[in-house]
Amino acid sequence: MTAHNVLVIGSGGREHVLAWALSRSRHVKQVFVAPGNAGTAWPAQARITGLNPCAGSRNVPVDTGDFEALIAFARDNDVALTVVGPEAPLAAGVVDAFQAAGFSVFGPTKAAAQLEASKAFSKDFMRDHQIATAAYGVFTDFEDACEFAMSFDGPVVVKADGLAAGKGVLICDSVEEAHTALQTVMVDRAFGAAGDRVVIEERMSGREISVLAFADGQSAVPLVVARDHKRALDGDKGLNTGGMGAFAPTTDVPQSLIDDILRTVIQPVIDGMAARGTPYVGVLYAGLMLTEAGPKVLEFNCRLGDPEAQVILPLLESDLFEVLQACLDGRLAETELRWQSRTCATVVLASPGYPEQYPKGLPISGLDQLDSMPDVIAFHAGTAAHDNQIVTAGGRVLAITAVGDDLDSALDLAYQGVAQVHFDGMHYRRDIGRTHESSQS
Repeated sequence: MTAHNVLVIGSGGREHVLAWALSRSRHVKQVFVAPGNAGTAWPAQARITGLNPCAGSRNVPVDTGDFEALIAFARDNDVALTVVGPEAPLAAGVVDAFQAAGFSVFGPTKAAAQLEASKAFSKDFMRDHQIATAAYGVFTDFEDACEFAMSFDGPVVVKADGLAAGKGVLICDSVEEAHTALQTVMVDRAFGAAGDRVVIEERMSGREISVLAFADGQSAVPLVVARDHKRALDGDKGLNTGGMGAFAPTTDVPQSLIDDILRTVIQPVIDGMAARGTPYVGVLYAGLMLTEAGPKVLEFNCRLGDPEAQVILPLLESDLFEVLQACLDGRLAETELRWQSRTCATVVLASPGYPEQYPKGLPISGLDQLDSMPDVIAFHAGTAAHDNQIVTAGGRVLAITAVGDDLDSALDLAYQGVAQVHFDGMHYRRDIGRTHESSQS
């Protein structure tokens, strides 16, 4: 059997767990991560023990937007498979560039990634393919947008059309708040060009869930369902964040509901994209609201969620390299995904001030203490190496992740891991897995 070199594009927690999972594949001999972080480089190990990686991983100092340099690296280093983590290079066409250069790359093309890159495209696509979503309007004119917002008899949501690092969604309880939100997005340009167009939609009520699936352009296979915790503070209070923790699987989402969502949401997306001549290959992430009228789509993401990836991939028993290759070969329907019958939980350690302004360069201590905890691992999100010291380099710094026989044991282990790690002003939620909040990232 031939073992291969693989390249993961990105620098966050999602990319760390992708690199980690690929390193444990029998088909992988070396992982590269571009540009990576302080956690995405490690030496090769002879065999898999606990949650340790196996194949070695090395960081590559190439920016995610420098497609020419990424392709040159893949060519010079005999890379057999490239996996794209974040949304920005997907939206910019990194998959198209790699395909044009003759490389095998996992992720949707620029045309397919419009499902996330343009909320207006996504809403129109759902309308055209009878996928349930909130009533909406799309606007480029401020006055027209304000008039439409006033016509709603109830609260609305204002969304910048383009990518805004997860911050371009403004929830409004009144007409006055909607007017302020539109001013912020369209006039003050708080999100730059992402606000050239806005989507205004009715604000739905119900419980939120996220369903993620692998897709090969023809069919889709769901991943285990994870629950994310968005608010910064305990009790689901404070500002929205990129995610402060998660666990998987959930116990309150029946298989019948997943089957219904696959039939009414996921597969219609795959079929609709194929009909457009832009087949969807990659991970499709549907954020949904369970309304009284049934599941309705809030939005789509075109990649794994973060921190959902940190609790989903550690439970995957199937070889990730084989799964991704099956997607690229159009053989997903023949591939059975196998999952551990255990639970995974992660607790995000954040910088002081996050999700608002925060310092960088704070020394992190205690990570070596996790080496003696076989069912605990730290996935790095915002870290860097400086003078032989790991320091903070982002808002969400680390995701301390543990696998246990049930949710209580996984959470206990994760928090035991949290207790070993320290940096100045570190904050985290102490109630992950203890609330019913769920959301999309």
